[in-house]
Amino acid sequence: MAKLELQHLKKQFSNQVIPVKDITLEVNDGEFLTLLGPSGCGKSTLLRMIAGLDQPTEGKVILGNRDLTTVPPGERNIAMVFQSYALYPHLTVFDNISTALKLRKISNPEIQTRVYDVANRLEIEHLLTRKPAQLSGGQRQRVALARALVRNPEVFLLDEPLSNLDALLREQVRADLKQLFNSQQKPVVYVTHDQTEALTLSSKIAVLYQGYLQQLASPSEIYNAPANQFVAGFVGSPQMNLLCLNCRDNQAILGEFQIPLPPLKTQPSKIVLGIRPEDIHLGTWEDSDHLEAQIFLVEDLGKEKLLNVRIAEFDQRIRFLVPAQQTWEGETVKLSLSPQRIHWFDAESGDRFS
Repeated sequence: MAKLELQHLKKQFSNQVIPVKDITLEVNDGEFLTLLGPSGCGKSTLLRMIAGLDQPTEGKVILGNRDLTTVPPGERNIAMVFQSYALYPHLTVFDNISTALKLRKISNPEIQTRVYDVANRLEIEHLLTRKPAQLSGGQRQRVALARALVRNPEVFLLDEPLSNLDALLREQVRADLKQLFNSQQKPVVYVTHDQTEALTLSSKIAVLYQGYLQQLASPSEIYNAPANQFVAGFVGSPQMNLLCLNCRDNQAILGEFQIPLPPLKTQPSKIVLGIRPEDIHLGTWEDSDHLEAQIFLVEDLGKEKLLNVRIAEFDQRIRFLVPAQQTWEGETVKLSLSPQRIHWFDAESGDRFS
């Protein structure tokens, strides 16, 4: 068992592109860390530096008490699962899984035992004589996972392994992955831009943007207490409403509605209010402290409807969820915001007001 540490990692390419600017984090035994962020934020580059496929410009990769920064990939005892599966097309499933063991000159009886054991756990033992062209996408992904598991590495790295699967299969394999790595008790670093994967699989999430770490926390904390506007807007579907409001007399002004501000050292002239679509509800016309809004679009999501509304004299749209069976009259409705579910952010820095 070993702890993975990344210390002030930076990667700069010769064309002055700097995908990773300064990343420091730890992954303990049994932790499942997801690197989450949009394309170009540096998450795959970071994974490649851990694997040794790219050398950092600055910083260190530490595993246990061993500095791996300059150690070749083949000597790191780290297994990586690629987005493209990277299977040998001319080899059978058995040979694809056992390749790394043969290179390490492990005895044939032990190879047989380990391959059949991991194939049984991934339910692909009936595919061992087939070649990759005879497999479905989900089966190929399981073979790629088996090839990583059979090595019994110190760290698992996965680079968007589910992105090539259809939605239904992705959901099934995601559940299998969670069970599988819960039993491994090894550090796992998983790269994705899919927030559903990150929230459901992870024990910790590292949200990256423009090469910097925005927040490192549990899925619950990332969702319920985002560190800044970027995290708030990136994590959650439908996306959090982020409204830049004027402030007056310790209140934020939203149309004709005034919302009390949290305790602040000084009152800003503007503040960003964040509230998730599930924390806004339809009010009644008898309520005087509700927002009046005009519906301009209704999106049917099956079990829920996503209402898009505009508030009088307010430019931005607000989106909120209602149950599929919810009804209303006309195109004008009243909204109720849950005060305890409002998030406040600095309009200039984007940082969260605690």
